[in-house]
Amino acid sequence: MKAVIQRVSTARVRVEGRTVGAIGEGLVVLLGVARDDTVDQVTYIADKILNLRIFADGNNRMNRSILDVEGEILLISQFTLLGNTRKGRRPNFTAAAPGDLAEELYLQVQNRMARQVPVKTGIFGAMMEVSLSNDGPVTLIIESA
Repeated sequence: MKAVIQRVSTARVRVEGRTVGAIGEGLVVLLGVARDDTVDQVTYIADKILNLRIFADGNNRMNRSILDVEGEILLISQFTLLGNTRKGRRPNFTAAAPGDLAEELYLQVQNRMARQVPVKTGIFGAMMEVSLSNDGPVTLIIESA
């Protein structure tokens, strides 16, 4: 699994002109599921995101997690994160999981995180328009395995 995490002050996702998910302070998580991912990667990535200390404490140091600030998560499926661009000019997506497996593991990540923080989502497999105000900016990449 690969996740791009952005600390945001606000974010929303629209599908066909309609807002389907919106958050205030929190994290936008773009999540790509790889062909060989399992429940072990679900556990790792969800726990890493929930406990990543990237919010400021009283001394303006990144020392607080999404749990500490009681923020929200906007979780977006994004298979293009698994695109390989090493050869040629067109990305190769063979490393990405097939849709049924990707959706199953994506939903497991969502459910695991939703036990502890509010999680909003886009629509799996849909063309989505994501808008956000990156706070910092703070953007990190997390990979399981």
